[in-house]
Amino acid sequence: MLILSSVRTALRNGLQKRLSVLAIAVALVISTGLPTVSSLLAGEDQLPYKNPKLPVEERITDLIGRMSLEEKVAQLVSIRFDVVLEDEHGNFSPQKAQKLLEQGMGYLSRPVYRKPPRQAAEFLNAVQRYLLENTRLGIPVLIWDEAVHGLMAYKATSFPQAIGLASTWDPKLVNEVFTAIADEMRSRGSNHALTPVLDLARDPRWGRTDETYGEDPYLVSRMGVAAIRGLQGKGPQIDSHHVMATAKHFAAHGTAGGLEMAPAIFSERELRENYLRPFQAAVTEAGVQSIMATYNEVNGIPINVNRWLLQEILRQEWGFQGLIVSDGGSVAMLYKIHHVAANNAEAARKALQAGIEVELPDDECFRTLVQQVREGSIAESTLDKAVAGVLRSKFLLGLFDDPFVDPEYAERVNNSPEHQRLALKAAQEAIVLLKNEGSLLPLDRNKIRSMAVIGPNAGMVHLGGYSYDPGRGVTIVDGIRQKVGSKVKVNYAEGCRITKNAQGWKDWWIRGIEPSDPAEDTPLIAEAVRVAMASDVALVVIGENEGTCRESAVHHLGDRDSLDLLGRQEELVRAVRGTGKPTIVFLINGRPISINSIAEQVPAILEGWYLGQETGTAVADVLFGTVNPGGKLPITFPRSVGQLPVYYNHQPSAERGYLFTSAEPLFPFGHGLSYTVFQYDRLRVEPARIGIAGKARVSVQVTNVGKMAGDEVVQLYVHEQISSVPRPVKELKGFQRITLQPGETKTVQFQVTPEELSFLDEDMKRIVEPGSFEIMVGTSSAKLQTAVLEVIQK
Repeated sequence: MLILSSVRTALRNGLQKRLSVLAIAVALVISTGLPTVSSLLAGEDQLPYKNPKLPVEERITDLIGRMSLEEKVAQLVSIRFDVVLEDEHGNFSPQKAQKLLEQGMGYLSRPVYRKPPRQAAEFLNAVQRYLLENTRLGIPVLIWDEAVHGLMAYKATSFPQAIGLASTWDPKLVNEVFTAIADEMRSRGSNHALTPVLDLARDPRWGRTDETYGEDPYLVSRMGVAAIRGLQGKGPQIDSHHVMATAKHFAAHGTAGGLEMAPAIFSERELRENYLRPFQAAVTEAGVQSIMATYNEVNGIPINVNRWLLQEILRQEWGFQGLIVSDGGSVAMLYKIHHVAANNAEAARKALQAGIEVELPDDECFRTLVQQVREGSIAESTLDKAVAGVLRSKFLLGLFDDPFVDPEYAERVNNSPEHQRLALKAAQEAIVLLKNEGSLLPLDRNKIRSMAVIGPNAGMVHLGGYSYDPGRGVTIVDGIRQKVGSKVKVNYAEGCRITKNAQGWKDWWIRGIEPSDPAEDTPLIAEAVRVAMASDVALVVIGENEGTCRESAVHHLGDRDSLDLLGRQEELVRAVRGTGKPTIVFLINGRPISINSIAEQVPAILEGWYLGQETGTAVADVLFGTVNPGGKLPITFPRSVGQLPVYYNHQPSAERGYLFTSAEPLFPFGHGLSYTVFQYDRLRVEPARIGIAGKARVSVQVTNVGKMAGDEVVQLYVHEQISSVPRPVKELKGFQRITLQPGETKTVQFQVTPEELSFLDEDMKRIVEPGSFEIMVGTSSAKLQTAVLEVIQK
């Protein structure tokens, strides 16, 4: 490449030198297979694939025609982490790159997550520059990173975990959050986000429940579409402040017994009506440019070889034009776990032929493709199709025209004051008030002199899975101290431990989680009681940590067979409550927890999930009434594991009843209280009768009849009373988060169209049937007003 550059320079020096240089160029072409003399005379930047004025598909075709087999396969694999390209000082090493990047590279996996923003940008600029100047074709590389609730990198903003973002029921806010995440990513040089997670959390024993947007396909699809549009921008071209999004984990992941990799056995109806719906919305509405195929199998066929899902549904039926990538190590699982392939070569061949285009995070299997094409086991045209997908992504991201970023901008935008304010707003909106007996909350700083802040999650910032050090973080005890200043004395006690060797986000990927030692907790509980006795009111912060609710693939266990509190946390709450002091429980966790006795005995309970770096500030704002909580549960809280499945939109035949206990969940889907009171009046459906292709307007008046401004999430549910195929008892079809001042009334409107009324008939065709539809509007799935819409055949 250096010789080629010298030839081009010489050619530009003048006509007198052209003949001698031309002879050199001809010799180079003959001996090394470098571009033609005509292309050298024109300048390599005029080659079709380097011409930004040409259509993307034309550029792809031209480039593939110039690539060797080795260069093609290099586009379908990844290098894992940055150390392989670093020298002993952490700088980019051209010497290491010479060997690893000789044929180019499709992906680098999370290469600079440990570096500050400026250094990350400089490092990735060096990588891209090396590829452009020192490889034969100068193909830039894609950089993928995790970004479930913020870029998983040093000094990037950590927003509330996905389940917390879902609790906001605020797609506009979610769009703003992921717009900020995209800007931080791209500023560092990363350009492919492995997010959002569009799985349904219908079994909260699953350790990845915290990464989801909850149990309902409509809510998940609205949050997913908002996140994708925030990440990608308007598309399909992606500008320098946005990145490529990845809808994952396709499909029906984590659904069997709450186990990460267990087989999913579902009817086609169940898949299409529920588990595939968020992915379909991601493709057809948001134009997502990447899909991740996951570990598990669906109805006996592993996803990585599932042609029905990857080809017939995703490509042909939905018209997906983007890139299909494997989950980490999932291609190798075809022979290591599923045993549908004998070795890595067969796994690669089957996955590629089924539609997998990139193996992440490394080349354990796809490295065999060069030999397999040469042997005739795989058609080169099949390989070319996958290569085209990778190149298309690089062209749409603009990497061929300008792969470089501004290190100064990276330093300025990552965890900027603006993004910190957005993270705080998201955390405030995410908090859910589950119970507030006797209006214990909000607390009045003028009426209490001291406050006990107790619990294993009170003195540590919990970010949730797929987190890295944001460079700042406010604990709950610190947030309260900053809030009350010298007016209120804050007494802190740890109270007990959740686990012995994993406490916070730094331990979320640790192996060998150990339970807490009950003997070591005894003095901690005693200290908590002493602290509570010395205070006017007690806050107990309990739940889970990143070691107990997390991804469980292969060696890293995070799935559970119980939803009870771990360790002696329930005993801690009982002991504090036994002091007679007014007690508030705040939950920091990644999944619903069965807190039956606490729900009965404690007057005030809030759910925070993992609230991100601004946790303590947001919690203090809510506790003391600066912010009125308006979050709603995106997932049902069961009373026990034995009550599962407990999601709200079950079939009529699944009505629950158990001996000696309530059939109702502990807290229903959509539940969330406020410090004020909202009154619903004048529910109307106009017109009250429509044809099967018609539309109706649903309206309801909502009034804040309390004394404090607050947010309410108005929820719309639909149920067809008689149908040819049994329909769920209710289905969420719309929602709006509104803000009302005391005494203020707003009329909230929804439009009901054939989309909201349709379902799959016996022949799996989407139809609208004539009949009576219950139109339900209210504050949760369990507290609704009902009107009737008649649909007639016209």
